Amino acid sequence: MPELPEVETVRRGLAPVMEGAAFERVHVRRADLRKPFPKDFATRLNGTNIVRVGRRSKYLLIETEQDDTLIWHLGMSGRVRIYPPGADVPPPEKHDHVQFDISNGAVIVFTDPRRFGLMDICRTEAVANHPLIKTIGPEPLGNAFSGPVLAARLKGKSVPIKQAIMDAKVVCGVGNIYASESLFRAGLSPKRKAGTVQGGRAERLVAAIKAVLSEAIEAGGTTLNDHRATDGTLGYFQQNLAVYGRDGEACPGCDCQLSKTGGIQRLEQGGRSTYYCPRKQR
Repeated sequence: MPELPEVETVRRGLAPVMEGAAFERVHVRRADLRKPFPKDFATRLNGTNIVRVGRRSKYLLIETEQDDTLIWHLGMSGRVRIYPPGADVPPPEKHDHVQFDISNGAVIVFTDPRRFGLMDICRTEAVANHPLIKTIGPEPLGNAFSGPVLAARLKGKSVPIKQAIMDAKVVCGVGNIYASESLFRAGLSPKRKAGTVQGGRAERLVAAIKAVLSEAIEAGGTTLNDHRATDGTLGYFQQNLAVYGRDGEACPGCDCQLSKTGGIQRLEQGGRSTYYCPRKQR
């Protein structure tokens, strides 16, 4: 599933194309994705001017001058492709479910083979209370996310810290890959009880989360399976992964003997693979 850096990469691709332009025509080629489209979805957007392309956690938020906001989740394998003005737009393929024709001549196509994405519209002033948005925790790259804030949200929790930071109610947008990487940088075992991450530990973890996500955004995200930027290029943060997917290898800066330690370990937590160095993470 696209995580926060991948969604932010898509947002950065969409913003210069959409902001200041209008939805000239919206093509919806099926009745539903993960959920049904609103019945007035296309007619509500057609002809409306686009004010801002934002993001909340893993949701794209596209605001219009008519005080409506398109809420858009990419799902497990959803991809966004932008065809610039004058480009040849190929005929729609089987999984090209939504197409936005923009007034500046650009065309935006949403492809979703597994149909786990979704789109909804609500009044802009009501976005914060929308059922998909209202329980989301602080943005990890915002000023509201700090060591004391994280510590307070973890206090008393007995679940492993890896699962806790993947809970969007604790902090939003920290998916599986970036949780493993952040815990490695912070020197914290993914098996540690979340409630014990207080004080300096919480400060280190917040700093690691911010650094990992920021670096991943600048790298265009991580492409392991489906992720592509809006121009079709791959993300390349996977080249910088320290532990994720590297079980049995030495972690960066390792000076131990792999034959004795086994290197990076893999375990399953909450149905997801976790990668860590038991020697460096406590």
